[in-house]
Amino acid sequence: MIKSFRLSQTEEQTSVDAETLEAKGYEIVLHNDDYNTFDHVIAMLVRYCEHTEEQAHQCALIVHFKGKCSVKKGDYDDLRPRCEALLQAGLTATIEEF
Repeated sequence: MIKSFRLSQTEEQTSVDAETLEAKGYEIVLHNDDYNTFDHVIAMLVRYCEHTEEQAHQCALIVHFKGKCSVKKGDYDDLRPRCEALLQAGLTATIEEF
């Protein structure tokens, strides 16, 4: 026998609120520019986003060919100083909500 049940409106709202909170996040998006070398971009991703050399190289290639790449996800308070450091290093980066 299959049992069915229905959530109360309060339970449904709590469930939706939890899903909304989990879905909300932030990411640093690195944008292509004509000024920075691959070596500089890679070094900055390793330093400020804690990438491995290989991961940073792959992100640099994606930025070069696609125009942008998400390089770090997390909460806003963690990403803001990282993004500011990338900007001060001459890179073009933004924090976007996903």
